[in-house]
Amino acid sequence: MAGPKIDIVCYLKTYCGWSEGVRAIMRKYDLEYNEKDIIKNPAFRFEMEQKSGQPLSPCVEINGQMLADVSGEEVESWLGEQGFIAIKSEEADAPTNSSCSPEQHEAQVRAEKEASGDASGKIVFLD
Repeated sequence: MAGPKIDIVCYLKTYCGWSEGVRAIMRKYDLEYNEKDIIKNPAFRFEMEQKSGQPLSPCVEINGQMLADVSGEEVESWLGEQGFIAIKSEEADAPTNSSCSPEQHEAQVRAEKEASGDASGKIVFLD
């Protein structure tokens, strides 16, 4: 990367097509970033909502500039417009502009249940 210094924080879901699209752009350009999983850590979701002013993800903060509810494609475009990267014609290793597949959505639901302590879906009686 020949562009200016870049500090990237990505607020992503564990399993999500949009979030994976952002990760794919980070891999495509070999960009270092701090990933904050808003499913595994609800404090990161709160932080994202406070910084972005809205609840939708993914959100990507680059050198203090918040890109809210963005696709990987939009992140790539913004990085190019700002001179942080030179846009490459090669495809990323995952779709950069698509929602979750049904399988990803199911995995996300399971992860959210596990994070909330309800991994089994069964009622548990405590003494």
